[in-house]
Amino acid sequence: MRNILKKISGIRQLLKSVDLDQIAKLSQKVDLPKMVGLVSQMSESDLSKMMGMLKGGGKPKEIPAINGDFYELGKTLKPEEREIQLKVRDFMEREIKPIANDYWNRAEFPMHIIPKMAELNIAGLTYHGYGCPGHSALLEGFIAMEMARVDTSISTFFGVQSGLAMGSIYLCGSEEQKQKWLPKMQKLEKIGAFGLTEPEVGSGVAGGLTTTCKRNGESWMLNGQKKWIGNATFSDITIIWARDLDDNQVKGFIVRKENPGFVAEKMQDKMALRTVQNALITLTNCEVPESDRLQEANSFRDTAKVLRMTRAGVAWQAVGCARGAYELALAYTKERIQFGRPIASFQLVQDLLVTMLGDLTAMQTMVFRLSEMQDQGELLDEHASLAKVFCTLRMRSIVDHARELFGGNGILLEHNIARFVADAEAVYSYEGTKEINSLIVGRAITGHSAFV
Repeated sequence: MRNILKKISGIRQLLKSVDLDQIAKLSQKVDLPKMVGLVSQMSESDLSKMMGMLKGGGKPKEIPAINGDFYELGKTLKPEEREIQLKVRDFMEREIKPIANDYWNRAEFPMHIIPKMAELNIAGLTYHGYGCPGHSALLEGFIAMEMARVDTSISTFFGVQSGLAMGSIYLCGSEEQKQKWLPKMQKLEKIGAFGLTEPEVGSGVAGGLTTTCKRNGESWMLNGQKKWIGNATFSDITIIWARDLDDNQVKGFIVRKENPGFVAEKMQDKMALRTVQNALITLTNCEVPESDRLQEANSFRDTAKVLRMTRAGVAWQAVGCARGAYELALAYTKERIQFGRPIASFQLVQDLLVTMLGDLTAMQTMVFRLSEMQDQGELLDEHASLAKVFCTLRMRSIVDHARELFGGNGILLEHNIARFVADAEAVYSYEGTKEINSLIVGRAITGHSAFV
C-alpha cells in the first residue's frame, strides 16, 4: 500500500512539472508510449549525452568571425600602414558596397565618390614627392585587395588613375611634366587614363602598334585607335602610346580631352566591370605639342616599366576579388538553412570552403612576397607575370566555387556574387592574357623566347 501511495505522489509531482498541452501536441506527432519505452531502456551514459544535446552543452555556440586573411598577413604591416588599410576597408564598406550593384547594373560610374576617395590620400601611394605619400608597394597591394574585395570596378578605376596614368608620368615624364600633373592627379582633381590596347592589337603591342605618331616641328600628329581604355570617357588626360613613323620606336604622349582630333566613345554592353567606363578612342590627325610628349619614353621598354609595376597590382586585385567571393560564400553558408541546419555544417560544403581558402591563402602569400621584392628593387617582369597567371587562375576557381555554394541564388545580383563572377573574367584577361604572361615566365626559366 505504501508503495502505491508513493507512486501516486510521484505521478502528482510529475504532472505538476509538465505541460499537458505540449504532451498532447507531441502525441500527435510521435508514438509517445513507444518513445517513452525506448528512452527508459537507454543507458545512463546515453541519457546524459542526450540531455547535453538538449541543453546545447550549457554554452551558446561561438561562430568564428569571417576573415579571408587566414594567416593574418595584414598584421605584418607597420601600424601606420595597417591604419591606412583599415581606413580604405571602412571606406569601401561604407561608401561603395551599398551602391555597387546599382551602378554596375546601370553601367554608370559613381562620380560623387571621387572627392571622397581623394580624402583617403592614397593616389600615387608609392611615389615620392609631388604630393604623393611615399609608402611601400606592400601597402599598395593591400589597398588594391581591399578595393577589389568589395568592388573590382572601383579597384580598376583607381588602378588606372594611380598606377597606369600617374605611373607613366612618374616613370617616363620630365620633371616639368611631373610637377604639372602629379600633384593634381594625386588629389584626384585631374583624372587620367592609359591608352595602349588597340582594336586589332591586344597583347601583341610589343610587336608593333598600329597607332602612329609623326613629328611636325614643335608638335606631333597622332593617328589610330585605342580600345578598352578605362576612365577615358571622363578623363582629363589620356596617356597615348604610339609608334613613331620615323624611327619605329614607341613613344608616349599626354593627350588632353580638348585636343582636336581626339574622340572617346563609351563602349556598351559589357558583361564585366560594368561600372568602369571603357572607351574606344579615335585619333584623327590629333595634334599634340612636343611639351606633352613623355620625355623619357623612347621605346617599348619604357612602356614595359609601367606595366611591370601595375601587373603586380592586378595580381593583388585578383586576390581581392577572390577574397570577396570567398567571404560572401562563407557568410551565406552560415545563414542558409537546409534540412533544418545551416549548410555550413555539411561536410561537402566545408570541403569546398577549405579548398577555396587554401587557394586564397596561397595567392595572398605569393603577392605578399611579390610586393616585398618590389620594395627591395628585385621585381622582374617574370615575377609579376607569374603572379598574374597564378592568381587570376585561382581567382576564377574561387568565384566559381562561391557561386556554386549560393545555388540558384548565385545568379541574382542582389546576392553580390554574380558581380564577382562576371568581373573576374575581365581581371583574368587584362594586363596581359594568361598565355602572354606564361610566355614571359617561360622565356625567363628556359632562356628561349617562344613569342612569334
